[in-house]
Amino acid sequence: RTGAGVSTWNARIRKQHLRDEKSLRGWLAEQGVTGYPQGMLVMETFGYPDFLKASSDDLIEGQYADRPALRPILDAVLAEAAQLGEVTIQARKTYVSLVGPQRTFATVEPTTKTRVDLGLRLQTFKPAGRIDRARSMGNSQVTARIGLSSTDDVDDEVRKWFTQAYRENRRKR
Repeated sequence: RTGAGVSTWNARIRKQHLRDEKSLRGWLAEQGVTGYPQGMLVMETFGYPDFLKASSDDLIEGQYADRPALRPILDAVLAEAAQLGEVTIQARKTYVSLVGPQRTFATVEPTTKTRVDLGLRLQTFKPAGRIDRARSMGNSQVTARIGLSSTDDVDDEVRKWFTQAYRENRRKR
């Protein structure tokens, strides 16, 4: 919005000799830099959080560090995703996003010590059986959730919903 790039802003910030994040945020706000750009410049100045510097493998290992028995469930879901077609796996700090050719269609989140939740972006579904409404899973676009407690839970019902979410979200709208 200001027309200046990151390197220009980094130079301006160095000239201010600001000692802490609060001072920097205040100064940037006075300059009209707010929101995401402000957050990025703060991280440029004081360092990026570890999770932003971590590799995908590190992020996923961190998700399952205290629940290693659940990791095979993620692997089973990823194996199913590979059968669908073009899918990009994006690791986040607390969940994994599965992105089709158009947009995110599913998330996988180790929710408890005994359950992984498969979140799906579905246009229409009725909560019944194992599928329920997603309350606050990973990506805010996720509408449905299926709890998975073992690799055996990645069954025909899960494949059906998983495939439907992939198909719905690969269409051009």
